[in-house]
Amino acid sequence: MNFLEFRKEFFEAECFSVHQVRAWDSGFQANNLTRWTKQRLLVKLRQGFYTFPEYLNSRDFALYISNRIYKPSYISFHTALAFYGIIPEAVVQITAAAALKTAEFINDFGTYTYHKMREDLIFGYELMRFGERTIQFAMPEKALLDLLYIYSFYNTPAEIEELRLDEDYMQEELDRDRLVEFAARFGSKALDKRVKIMMDTYGL
Repeated sequence: MNFLEFRKEFFEAECFSVHQVRAWDSGFQANNLTRWTKQRLLVKLRQGFYTFPEYLNSRDFALYISNRIYKPSYISFHTALAFYGIIPEAVVQITAAAALKTAEFINDFGTYTYHKMREDLIFGYELMRFGERTIQFAMPEKALLDLLYIYSFYNTPAEIEELRLDEDYMQEELDRDRLVEFAARFGSKALDKRVKIMMDTYGL
C-alpha cells in the first residue's frame, strides 16, 4: 500500500477509523497503520482511530476529536465550564459525557476522560462551530449539572466554593430556569440537594 495514495484519500477526513479504511479498501492490511504510526506518518488516537501529525498544530483539533473517537459523547464537566469562562483554571484533561462505559485515552493531543451517563441523560448539548468544524458541547447549565451529578463530593458550600465559579456569570448569564428544568430530568434527590447548595451559595 502506497502511503501517499492513502494520505490523499484520508487527509481531509482529519480523523478516521480502521472501519472507514476497510470500507475504502476491503483488503487493507492493518499493519500498515502500525508501521506508518511508528514512522510518525500517522498519529494513533485510540485503538482503531488515527489522524495525521499535521493536525497536531491545528487550533481546536484536540477538542474536535473528543467527539469523534468515542461516540455518542459531548464535551462537558470542567472542560466545558472552562470553555465558557465559568471556572478559572486551564483544564489539562478533556472531559466528556458518554453513553458508553467510562473510559480514558491518552494520545499526542492530551488525555481524554469520558464519564458514563444514563442514556436518558445524554441531552442538553449543542453544536459549537470552530471554523469548518463543529464540536458537541454541553450547555453551561448541563455542564454544571453533569459535574455535580458525577462528582458527588461537591455536596457542601465549602466544596462548591472550591470550584470558584464566576460570580458575574452565575448572576447574569446562567439560565436559572433551564438549570431547574434540566435538573428535574435527572430524577436524583442527591443532585437536587447539591444544586440547592450551589444556588444558595451564589444567591440564585
